[in-house]
Amino acid sequence: MTDNTASSPSFRSPFRRWLRLDVRTGLVLLALFSVVRFGLVLEANVSRSYGLVSAFFVVMALTPFLLLTRVGRRRTGMTRPARPIYLLSAALAGGLCCGILIVSAGMLFGWGDDNAFTYIAGTYAGLPSPMDDQTRLILFLVFAGIGMTFSPVGEELFYRGLLHECFSARLGQARAAAVDAAAFALVHLAHFGLVWRVTGWTFLPGPAVWWVGGLFVTGLIFFWSRRASGSIMGAIVAHAGFNLAMTGWIFYGVLPGA
Repeated sequence: MTDNTASSPSFRSPFRRWLRLDVRTGLVLLALFSVVRFGLVLEANVSRSYGLVSAFFVVMALTPFLLLTRVGRRRTGMTRPARPIYLLSAALAGGLCCGILIVSAGMLFGWGDDNAFTYIAGTYAGLPSPMDDQTRLILFLVFAGIGMTFSPVGEELFYRGLLHECFSARLGQARAAAVDAAAFALVHLAHFGLVWRVTGWTFLPGPAVWWVGGLFVTGLIFFWSRRASGSIMGAIVAHAGFNLAMTGWIFYGVLPGA
């Protein structure tokens, strides 16, 4: 069965003339989403308002439903997990990836603003300082809930789902996984690596290379989680585990009074 089979097209009829699950479509989608997302995050780092970034993750999540037929969505992993037991492994793997990055960041760069997690903690606007235990717990739960839904669902449906399948037919599964992991890692330079300080924008070469490299490996783990579980849910759960660990460390290891 191919993407061109008349009885089972991957794209809905309004888009079928121009789009296929192929490299060309993958490059177009990657360029469009990367440029818009990069710009939105950079602007949010200055304004400390991330509403548009969250809205963009919603757009990423809706894109497969807008563009793809049911057959197309199944090809991108949008099915029930064939091996649900691996969802637990996925969550643990995501949390472990974050833990390794937390430890290595402290060892390599200390705990100042050259540390990704310290910098990201500084983008959490409007938090009281200091916080009592109850306030800290409530805010942690709110931020964790947001972090475990918007970006894991949006990014995984896009990177490990739609984008991956665009590249896999031509490149194979392993090389396609490397492409979507690299794209995922590089766009996160807007979150850290290119940083906003009172003196303006600064690029941090060493921390940026560490950040991109770490997220590249993390992206491969997310893809493994999809393959192991037999569903894109594996990647989403792994990503949610990563974000839960990161939010927990920020609230209980980085923010004042932690």
